[in-house]
Amino acid sequence: MTAQDSATPTTSIAVSSGTLLAALGVVAFSLTFPSTVWGLESFGPWSLVAVRSVLAALIAGGFLLALRVPLPERRHWAGLVVVAGGVVVGFPLLTTLALVTSTTSHAAVVVGLLPLTTAAFAALRTGRRPSRTFWLAALAGAAVVIVFTVQQSGGALQAGDLHLFGALLVCAAGYTEGGRLARLMPGWQVIGWALVVCLPLSLAGSALALSVEPVRLTAHGVIGLLWVAAGSTFCGLYVWYRGMASIGIARASQLQLAQPLLTLVWSVSLLGERLSPAAPVAAVAVLVCIAVTQRARI
Repeated sequence: MTAQDSATPTTSIAVSSGTLLAALGVVAFSLTFPSTVWGLESFGPWSLVAVRSVLAALIAGGFLLALRVPLPERRHWAGLVVVAGGVVVGFPLLTTLALVTSTTSHAAVVVGLLPLTTAAFAALRTGRRPSRTFWLAALAGAAVVIVFTVQQSGGALQAGDLHLFGALLVCAAGYTEGGRLARLMPGWQVIGWALVVCLPLSLAGSALALSVEPVRLTAHGVIGLLWVAAGSTFCGLYVWYRGMASIGIARASQLQLAQPLLTLVWSVSLLGERLSPAAPVAAVAVLVCIAVTQRARI
């Protein structure tokens, strides 16, 4: 048996493990919008974003202290700031503001553009160029999302859509930089340090927002807050970054094409939303593109 033969099973296992981890991250993310809607029952949008960041930072900081993790090297801090600005502050804030006026089903399909956006950022940041087949499949999924958005809004963008498109850009940057850093340090440390970086801002934001926005605690509101803090922000990003480090940013990003479909399922089962006929069709269409992107050469 040659060295190449013996390495093949190990490589295959690593890819399968990375795909599974990234897929678990997608499942966690798919619950973010319904959980945010629940959280908005108890908190204002600014309070919800600030408090979720504080709670997630306390969880992450506890692990970092308990395991006596040393501070990251100086060369990693700029990347951690990008992760913090994109996935800890920017994406949660912009999507929460969007969900004040948009339904979760609409927001979920718009965010179906995130895989293409992330792949584009990754190509620019890492210099890796996926194959033409990969880009065609990614563009096909994006086209479906754009058509759906225009159809849902009557041919014109809404304020919520502008928030969502802004969220795509900052989140793609945070995903790309986090995936790159996850090759240099454990994924949970990437999101852990990013959360800790934001803790002073999150504490100040929480104090200010809670003093201005009313709080009406409900069971749904508390559950929603706990999930977006522990499930989406910490645990979800932990497995997501580990998966991206294993199978590559571009390939992992395309697994998020499944996220709109999953979120549509949650929006119906947990929130009782009524879907337009176009929403599930659009979600299934972008889901089909996953098979192509996962088989395409990266």
